[in-house]
Amino acid sequence: MPFYLLILVALVQGITEFLPISSSGHLILISELSSAPDQGLAIDVAVHIGTLCAVVLYFWRDVSMGLAGLPRMLTGRIDTAGAKLAFLLTIATLPAIVFGLVLKLTGLSDAMRSMTVIGWTMLLFGLLLWWADQRGPNDKKDTDWTTKDALKMGLWQAVALIPGTSRSGICITAGRMLGYSRQDSAKLAMLMSIPTILASGALLGAEVITTADAQLAKDGAVAAALAFVAALGALSLMMRLLRSVSFTPYVIYRVALGLVLLTISYSA
Repeated sequence: MPFYLLILVALVQGITEFLPISSSGHLILISELSSAPDQGLAIDVAVHIGTLCAVVLYFWRDVSMGLAGLPRMLTGRIDTAGAKLAFLLTIATLPAIVFGLVLKLTGLSDAMRSMTVIGWTMLLFGLLLWWADQRGPNDKKDTDWTTKDALKMGLWQAVALIPGTSRSGICITAGRMLGYSRQDSAKLAMLMSIPTILASGALLGAEVITTADAQLAKDGAVAAALAFVAALGALSLMMRLLRSVSFTPYVIYRVALGLVLLTISYSA
């Protein structure tokens, strides 16, 4: 992969990973406009590591609390805030793992990576986000998260395995539907991303290990560092803006990009 394209892919992945605008939609647009090859599994793993480090750093207080409660959760004692958080994140992650394995084993994951699918999911799930954000109440905080709500958000997160849906976008949509505020919906969506990125990174990493070489490792390190900086900046800005701005700007962007992708797809 040319170095300029490596930089572009890492920055785009980092910026779009946590914003509700779908990273897959942007990456396929780069591929179509530049006729560039897919970035490959190794770079996928690298940018996942970079974005994972960004979200862990930003929400370190919650992450450290969950890690501290993990041993208690594993022994069946859900009696602290940390153990509860670890348990709820586990519940929220299971549907995506099951659905992901089904897609992987059936080969549907590759079949759905078309510009037409991504265009429609960008458009339709963008409009769903707008509807949920405008209609959803604001009577719940992240500390009110329950097993039932975690499971519901986890099921919605599994839908994000369809390219173009946006994992953060669909989780935020689910949070707003359940009555969580904009900031707390985003916070829960970001915390849910941690075990999900870990699981997908581990799956991809297992396929990469046997093919890694020195140049690939160097490219991966650059991609991870750039994705980390971009993701941390985008995440910090979004969380700050949510104090006073709705998700409507992201919806407008999604709808516009979805229409562009569909136009390209149907005119090809």
